[in-house]
Amino acid sequence: MLTIGLNSKPKLSYAIFCQLREIIYARSGISFADTKIYLMESRILKRLEERNLRTFDDYYYFITYDPDRDREMANLLNSIVTNETSFFRDPVQLEGFTKGVIPRVVEAKLARGNKTIKVWSAACSTGEEPYTLAMMLVDEGLAMKGWTIDITGSDISDNVLRSANNATYDKYSLRNTPEQYIRKYFTNSGDSFVLRKHIADIVKYKKINLIDPAETRQLRDMDAIFCRNVLIYFDDASKKKAIGHLYDSLAKGGYLIMGFSESLHNITRLFKPVNIARSLVYQKS
Repeated sequence: MLTIGLNSKPKLSYAIFCQLREIIYARSGISFADTKIYLMESRILKRLEERNLRTFDDYYYFITYDPDRDREMANLLNSIVTNETSFFRDPVQLEGFTKGVIPRVVEAKLARGNKTIKVWSAACSTGEEPYTLAMMLVDEGLAMKGWTIDITGSDISDNVLRSANNATYDKYSLRNTPEQYIRKYFTNSGDSFVLRKHIADIVKYKKINLIDPAETRQLRDMDAIFCRNVLIYFDDASKKKAIGHLYDSLAKGGYLIMGFSESLHNITRLFKPVNIARSLVYQKS
């Protein structure tokens, strides 16, 4: 059992850590290694305070048996998700997308008489990635040529999706953004930068758990899916499940873009690796 002193914070025991991580894993696919016990402790300490609970044992029993446990599960997942991101992250990949992937998609879709481009930014956090894609595709002139740009951003966290819908950012979020994009697509309001409405309106947001087939089934016939630096938090079983769902959501010939440090090697043979404009992407055959 956990004990706390009069002026000390509660401590997370290894036994309760194991029970909580099993719950988190079952609901989200996110895996906490044994070395991450202090990370979990710091991430969910506020949940104890919000619920007026004294110990992590109390919290475990609350999340397991309380009638309000489903609502608290959403709060728990909001607390443990990492949301570090920025606009124009990994510009080489972004250039590979706009200069390599998109021309191929445009050519294939024109042959079928279809002028809609559908992109999914999975685990998009506070929206920087899908809004970056929207700006770049508009800058490519696709809308002026009669194309409909349909971008969906998704995340497991309600909190970050609310922030993404607000489309308001600080200077740090724009630290990698070329100046011409800031001038063209943002309105400066003191210390905040508000994305212009015609860009914000391109992106729609959905709450989607990547290991939940019912939720991922909401999106189909995607031309491209960005899922960068997400699966590093999953174990192999969860990775295979999530990748299978992304595969099902892609149109035939669609592209999966993952982080530079990520690979589908030893996870699945469903995709064909393709080198496009200095970037490795995975194509659904």
